[in-house]
Amino acid sequence: MVRTTAVEIRKRIAQYYHEEGHQNEIRIDFPAGSYLPEFRMPEKPAVLAEPSAAPSAKPVRPVAVPLVLTALVVVTVGLALAIARPWESPSALDRFWAPVLSSPDPVSVYIGGYATEAPPVNTLDLQDSERVAFADATALARVTSLLVSHSRPYRIRLQISSKLEELRDGPAVLIGAFNNSFTLRLTGPLRFSFLRNPDTMVNRIQDRNDPQNPKWSDDMKAPYQNLKQDYAIVSRVVDPTTGRVVVTASGLAKFGTEAAGEFLTSRSALEEMAKGAPKDWDRRNMQIVIGTDTIGRSAGPPHVLATYFW
Repeated sequence: MVRTTAVEIRKRIAQYYHEEGHQNEIRIDFPAGSYLPEFRMPEKPAVLAEPSAAPSAKPVRPVAVPLVLTALVVVTVGLALAIARPWESPSALDRFWAPVLSSPDPVSVYIGGYATEAPPVNTLDLQDSERVAFADATALARVTSLLVSHSRPYRIRLQISSKLEELRDGPAVLIGAFNNSFTLRLTGPLRFSFLRNPDTMVNRIQDRNDPQNPKWSDDMKAPYQNLKQDYAIVSRVVDPTTGRVVVTASGLAKFGTEAAGEFLTSRSALEEMAKGAPKDWDRRNMQIVIGTDTIGRSAGPPHVLATYFW
């Protein structure tokens, strides 16, 4: 917008000075590659008009065209710069979401519902499958609010009633981990993935570079309110099966998913992550392990524990 406006202003200035009668005026130039006007004195001094023979005649005041033109230039360029803000570099939040927001296709947000690995088989199971945890709904609200703020169309889908081939329709955001089979399928082959031990009832995030270390784990036998920390994986990868960009906000328990939703929509949290990332991190696949300290029945602020870019 700024460049287009500048080109139009340069064209109008050139037309103005090409007309007769403007050779002796102060010249305004708007050099290419710059947004600052330059002023030059006329090459020939202005010729003073002879005094009128009629002393009673009132002198005609010339119109200050150069002054008006200067004001027009300054106001137009100022407005264009205020809108475009070319001096500001994109934030880490914008860089993270750029592959999703730049797609012409609607963004599909898949939220987990049914929390078991078996599909619903009766009416009661179907009713349970449509229940959504409050923490997952919080993450959903944060993500959809971000999409709305960027005027991006989106659709919300319950993962249990969705088909895998629907992931080809456009970018996707997956909310939840063990209650979202799309998340488990996507993260399974990646460096950071989710594991559940049905015998010990311990959920953990596995690091393939250190598979025996259970440093990020939750004991699911304990009541939720007794969890002191929770963990989550935030991913932004190109799904090799569909070729589409997929973002995950997936916690071991509900607190992790809630914290992941906050992380994905927090300018300050993503700026902090970007400080230790490669310069071209926004053009790579990435996984980020985050942790959160629980506060009552809610998640505290997210903090980065590990990152991986490729």
